[in-house]
Amino acid sequence: MAANTRDIRRRIKSVKNTAQITKAMQMVAASKMRRAQQQALAARPYANLLNKVLVSVEDRVDHALHPLLEVRDVKKELVILISTDKGLCGGLNTNLFREVAGLDQEKTEFVASGRKGVQFLARSGRNLLADFQLADSPTFLDSKAMSKFAMEKFLSGEVDRVRVAYTHFVNTLTLVASVRTVLPISPFDLPGADKNVTEATAPATEEIAGGYLFEPSAHDVLDAILPYYVHFQIYQMVLDSRASEHSARMVAMKSATDNAKQLVKDLTLEYNKVRQASITTEILEIASAAAAME
Repeated sequence: MAANTRDIRRRIKSVKNTAQITKAMQMVAASKMRRAQQQALAARPYANLLNKVLVSVEDRVDHALHPLLEVRDVKKELVILISTDKGLCGGLNTNLFREVAGLDQEKTEFVASGRKGVQFLARSGRNLLADFQLADSPTFLDSKAMSKFAMEKFLSGEVDRVRVAYTHFVNTLTLVASVRTVLPISPFDLPGADKNVTEATAPATEEIAGGYLFEPSAHDVLDAILPYYVHFQIYQMVLDSRASEHSARMVAMKSATDNAKQLVKDLTLEYNKVRQASITTEILEIASAAAAME
């Protein structure tokens, strides 16, 4: 009986130590989560305004005049996989990899950001062209190298479409694994854009659309803004992925801490029952011995 109580005490101590570790990881993740969420949400108003400007310009130009708007038959596509470097973030990567697993392996090439994504692509035997390591708090310049690589592949004709597989951040508890097209750029890829501008509402003699005046022309503005739009959209997806990662890790560590505390309670209750049974047995033995001596 003593050995049994000793084992339970060891288990209680072990679980308490685990709870301390998960609690510390939860606090660290919560701190990083706040910063990452602020970064992701702060960039969205700018992205929405950029979308509106792009739609206004896109309505007045011929898609064939700019290579980033050229729609081609998809014989080969490039997918940018944005995952995490570390685990302990619940089903975040699993849900994302499930979306990627449904893609046609024969005509899909990959660019990865995050060690978990690289490991998944290696295990599944998929074609990995490049691996970009990003900082925990990535800047626009950090992600630009990855988006520039993808844009060069599209402009050279090596791939006919570029998509990004990432986790879209909605809120701390809602994280959506998504695969979104970034090239070729089309109105369907401009979320939140205002498509109410028509030819009838704008003067025919001026480069005005949606209240914007474009100088020297809409075509020149498009040449300058489209590459930047692609860079910024991929950067926004990287920020969403980071916010999703820290949110998922915070929730996972909180759940682990709560489970550990509950397990300690259950083990303590079991320990008390075993100890009480041991004491009762000893009392009975003493009483029996005393009765036998009378």
